[in-house]
Amino acid sequence: MEPDVREVRVWRISEGSAGGVDDVVAREFPLTIFLNDTELVTLLCSPTELKSLAVGFLQSEGLVTAATDVKSVLVDETRGVVRVKTESGTGRMDEVFRRFISSGCGRGATFYSAADAAGMSKIESPVRVSSGEVMSLFKEFQQRSELYRNTGGVHSAALCNSREIIAFAEDIGRHNAIDKVFGRCLLDGVSTDGLFVLTSGRISSEIVLKAARRMVPVLASKSAPTDLGVKLAVDLGITLLGFVRGKRMNVYANEWRVN
Repeated sequence: MEPDVREVRVWRISEGSAGGVDDVVAREFPLTIFLNDTELVTLLCSPTELKSLAVGFLQSEGLVTAATDVKSVLVDETRGVVRVKTESGTGRMDEVFRRFISSGCGRGATFYSAADAAGMSKIESPVRVSSGEVMSLFKEFQQRSELYRNTGGVHSAALCNSREIIAFAEDIGRHNAIDKVFGRCLLDGVSTDGLFVLTSGRISSEIVLKAARRMVPVLASKSAPTDLGVKLAVDLGITLLGFVRGKRMNVYANEWRVN
């Protein structure tokens, strides 16, 4: 059985019948990240791509900015621990942060707030995309979501250009899925400037800030944004697309990039 699912016995009721059947559910895995021997945070996640998740999370928090910042990443899957050592010490960690955080379907794990956007540069990328290209990308995006099709219990995220998906990840948390994609790009030396992010989850302010940190000009979801997510996208120059489903979508911010 795949490491990200677990088989369970369920009592299935449908019109006119009921009975016991075997089913699979998405696994929920506690992962504790240590940064330079300091316990930083525990994430609830899917137990795959843990190295990418840890590095992507640290980049999202501003504790890592480039692959050269990372000296080593040691993953202990048995204990649910990732130990990351960096060149510059603990960076923003003026004190020890310790939190036990939900999977990110609510507020998610973060040490920054929307006020951090004040120090970010507005994205001036001239990149444009057509509505047809967005719909085509989302069709491929949904076809890749195998774990979702099997369990119905995870989120998906992808990094792409106007033609193809470059990186894809799934996780029980929408924040985690995006951090896995960004973490893999950082480790593999893939620049995110001028690329797009696709997500299955709600676009809150934190998701917009994750994209802004990587200079991503287009952020799209099959779900809805929040009001603060829209405001930050407007202020930071990010084209924000929501309810991308079938042949329709809503453009909430910086519509000039969509042909």
